[in-house]
Amino acid sequence: MTEQVNYDYEGSSEGAVRHWEIPYARLEDATPTPSNPAAVISLLPGTQLTGTILTIDATRSVAVIDFTCSMVYRQDVRNVLTYSNGAESTFGAINIGDPVYYDGSATMPAGVYLSTAPADSAAAANPLFGWVVPLNDTDMALYPKGGATASTQEIGVMQIGAGR
Repeated sequence: MTEQVNYDYEGSSEGAVRHWEIPYARLEDATPTPSNPAAVISLLPGTQLTGTILTIDATRSVAVIDFTCSMVYRQDVRNVLTYSNGAESTFGAINIGDPVYYDGSATMPAGVYLSTAPADSAAAANPLFGWVVPLNDTDMALYPKGGATASTQEIGVMQIGAGR
């Protein structure tokens, strides 16, 4: 029997890398910064395509975003769980395997776009961005991170990207 690759998925164990240019005007944060998380504007709250900004082209007003499924990036994550009357209300420790959401709430600290809250400060659904994973053995020993008071933690996040 002749060996052959029958399907595209048999050609690579890593899957496809997905980098796309997205106009600033189509992003939740219209002033993108490389290495920050991004969410593309969607008709339905909580359904946004999310990824990590790789580069920007200010001349053309486009950002190149990595939408690769399962890519891991070091991100700042707010430990807020719920909001009440538009303000952060409850907080919790962040642990390996916890879901992380793209949170466009105005109450988020400057430069922080991810949280553990499934809904934003206006009670709209936040899109799932990915899951908490350890960055290395040293980082693994630091979990859980944060606690019952407000904090922003440096976390390894395995993003959903365009592969869900």
